[in-house]
Amino acid sequence: MSTWGIVITLGMASCTQASPDERTNLASEKLAPNATVFSDDFDGPAGSGVDTSKWTLETGDNSGNNHERQYYTSGTHNAALDGNGNLVITARKDNPGNYQCWYGTCQYTSARMNTASTFTQQYGHFETRMKIPGGQGIWPAFWLLGNDIGSGWPGCGELDIMENIGREASTVHGTIHGPGYSGAGGIGAAYTLPNGQRFSDDFHVFAVDWSPNEIKWSVDGNVYQTRTPADLNGNRWVFDHPFFIIVNLAVGGDWPGDPDGSTPFPGQLVIDYVHVTTSN
Repeated sequence: MSTWGIVITLGMASCTQASPDERTNLASEKLAPNATVFSDDFDGPAGSGVDTSKWTLETGDNSGNNHERQYYTSGTHNAALDGNGNLVITARKDNPGNYQCWYGTCQYTSARMNTASTFTQQYGHFETRMKIPGGQGIWPAFWLLGNDIGSGWPGCGELDIMENIGREASTVHGTIHGPGYSGAGGIGAAYTLPNGQRFSDDFHVFAVDWSPNEIKWSVDGNVYQTRTPADLNGNRWVFDHPFFIIVNLAVGGDWPGDPDGSTPFPGQLVIDYVHVTTSN
């Protein structure tokens, strides 16, 4: 997601690496194959907020990274359960709190959440089922960051499981970033739905299978990309330590471009579940 740089915020504070006793780190535990180590099915009453024992809602304008246009809010204005087993992250063209962004008064609000202080995992199957919004300038993502982000990006590593820029209605991207292969030089591939189908029309399952020295991306069970250290042109493979989960819906930015008059607001990222299991 952070194609041009990264600053993570937890609440209102800048992120430093959470201490081991503040999060669930299952990377070194010996667990049975296919054991569930993280699960959120977003069950609960309509209008209720995210489970704060699992997620932290970030706030702010992502420090201007990527030149995104949204302000991420806490509470339920931009992230709430729908009462039907989904979490809905809503990008709105509004500014109820007179929020200030890197470019001046913010024009949009949205939500971004992470598990940096509650759950990290090394290796396994990371999966979500979601329906992503479309429209020029809309940028949903499901991704992972190394838990040593406090020591700097891209050395901590970034694994983008799914990114979409709204103008590409039928295509999603999977990418890795690390030292020597970050930003526009990230290594990845795209997956395009057949027959002109659009990702905004229905739910789809996005996943990676991450094991030592190999990462595989899939959409609806179809593996479309595999990456190993051999793909890095001699650069360091940094996918050998725990990572945490991020889900967000950005508005604007260097890659998708800004919204325009054709962009539908509110835009909704509807998330059925996020599951993590151990490797086979």
